[in-house]
Amino acid sequence: MGVHNWLDNRVVMNGSQSCWKGITNGVPQGSVLGPALFNIFINDLDIGIESTLIKFADDTKLGGTAALEDKVIIQNDLDKLEKWSEVNRMKFNKDKCKVLHLGRNNQFHTYRMGIDCLGRSMAERGLGVMVDHKLNMSQQCDAVAKKANIILGCINRCVVSKTREVILPLYSVLVRPQLEYCVQFWAPHFKKDVEKLERVQRRATRMIKGLENMTYEGRLKELGLFSLEKRILRGDMIAVFRYLKGCHKEKGENLFTLASKDRTRSNGLKLQQGRFRLDIRKKFLTVRVVKHWNKLPREVVESPSLEIFKSRLDKCL
Repeated sequence: MGVHNWLDNRVVMNGSQSCWKGITNGVPQGSVLGPALFNIFINDLDIGIESTLIKFADDTKLGGTAALEDKVIIQNDLDKLEKWSEVNRMKFNKDKCKVLHLGRNNQFHTYRMGIDCLGRSMAERGLGVMVDHKLNMSQQCDAVAKKANIILGCINRCVVSKTREVILPLYSVLVRPQLEYCVQFWAPHFKKDVEKLERVQRRATRMIKGLENMTYEGRLKELGLFSLEKRILRGDMIAVFRYLKGCHKEKGENLFTLASKDRTRSNGLKLQQGRFRLDIRKKFLTVRVVKHWNKLPREVVESPSLEIFKSRLDKCL
């Protein structure tokens, strides 16, 4: 009955009914059923698609390799998406549809949707993360540091008390999440970007009354904090544990390769280092974590649960 009333353009709650409201297109915003019914509606969007198609609500991304024969496949898939939109009367916003070319040997092929050629983009934002054509994540680091500093500035101006009991919780809840959102994906590649993020935490700890004249390392020790660089490493190790022994174990089998048994003297779950030609691959999660993971003691990697792993990892770090 709830779905029927929702489609009839009125809301029923606890027996009370709203007035009728005509909806000419789209779906009612802010409703509980809206996202679920929209996902059902676009469920068949990827039928017949040969390239990689990623759907998140109304944000759809199509990706594939850039070889000549793959260009034809990608264009055919774009044609299928255009046909789907015509049949289901849900048009793509082609002004927002851009092509992001990646790789040194990319031929920068031109693609179209219908009769419209898609424009080329040097950087695109997906789920809050900025990815540019070089995959070095510097733009994402700039944006994150800027937003975190703005929030930290508001705290500094608006909060009178500068005690650790006030500043530290505000920093932990409002500022640090900005610096760590999806950071396992966009972890900084260059030292300048690492320092740019670290300066935000330096500034936050310096705001605390009584710690202004201490060194950064001294402030961290006094507050019981890790540096951001070490927190990123901690997050990397937690992600690897989830892929190897936790909730993402099935996907982890395709991402990581275990080393042979005769090479696991100190760690019963060592990973094998993959081979790659591009330096940028060194910063990918699946590559950069191998050396650090293999150095962890056996009692850490063989933790029976994630919570125990975190506790033992913190002591190790």
